Amino acid sequence: MISHLFSTPIYVSDQDSAVDFYVNKLGFELRADEPMGPSARWIMVAPKGAQTCLTLYKPTPEMPGAETYEAATARIGRFTGAIFDTPDIQATYRELSARGVPFAEPPAQQPWGWWATFSDPDGNSFGLGQH
Repeated sequence: MISHLFSTPIYVSDQDSAVDFYVNKLGFELRADEPMGPSARWIMVAPKGAQTCLTLYKPTPEMPGAETYEAATARIGRFTGAIFDTPDIQATYRELSARGVPFAEPPAQQPWGWWATFSDPDGNSFGLGQH
């Protein structure tokens, strides 16, 4: 049976810039950084202790799978659908903002909890919640 989500892709234009952001600004662990074909690398990052990783994937014309290069490239700079959870959204917001992580606006109270959104250098956006 399925036990957990292992990885989900985040499409990026520059893998070195992405690694710098996710590791040095968000504080994620670098779990893998391996060559993948002639022009890309298989890079996985995750919050410390998390099971699920983000795969920082740079689309290439020779990419495997059914998705075309153009379709994959068009996914850069959009809402990823990934939502991170934190026990203290105000403290996390202050810390990440001080590290240069861009937030669309400060955390706001919602009927189901606290919510904020932030973006990576490519404009990929993520939710941050406190439930």
